[in-house]
Amino acid sequence: MTLPILYSLQNCPYAMRARLAILLAQQTVMLRAIVMQHKPAEMMALSPKGTVPVLVLACENKQYVIDESLDIMLWALNLNDPENLLYSQNTDVLEEMLQIIDENDAQFKPNLEQYKRAKRFHGNDEEHCRLLCEPFIQRLESRLAQHEFLMGATPSLLDYALLPFIRQFSRVNRQLYLQGPYTHLQRWLSHHLQSRLFSRAMLKYPLWLENHEECLFGQ
Repeated sequence: MTLPILYSLQNCPYAMRARLAILLAQQTVMLRAIVMQHKPAEMMALSPKGTVPVLVLACENKQYVIDESLDIMLWALNLNDPENLLYSQNTDVLEEMLQIIDENDAQFKPNLEQYKRAKRFHGNDEEHCRLLCEPFIQRLESRLAQHEFLMGATPSLLDYALLPFIRQFSRVNRQLYLQGPYTHLQRWLSHHLQSRLFSRAMLKYPLWLENHEECLFGQ
């Protein structure tokens, strides 16, 4: 059996969410760690948009490419979902999760990038950029005031899809984040970041282009 190949970037939030889902689904892939300054020609041939993650599946001498992080998460969890992260007992819940993930990717992420840029370059619009992020963060805080995880008493696809982005938000202005009114979000984020799962997802691998060494990742 030929294992899937995953092109991944260490700190890319999209790649992080894909690695988390692969671990949660107890799947195994061959990981090829890259840096964006030196994109492998093999990856670019498979996915010309040139972003990670890129998952390559081999089936009956054909290759199939999944190059959207959410699609990789759903691929993995549809194969095996031992923690019921898709909340399969209620299809309406999955639709709601996908809507919130879309809001994260289409609206919150661009606002977060502006906030990070303003902080990095000491822009005079840092506070304005932070406030653009606030409505989404506040909605998550309200959810976590009602239950331990974003969709209920147990973790879900939504928790792991958003985790890397909330981690980035918390690190832009660490002091302001810790002093902010996000007590439930802080607890939620700390719980995930201190988990063995997150440590496994963030394990650093040698760069594939240096010696073309593929690394086993997953179960």
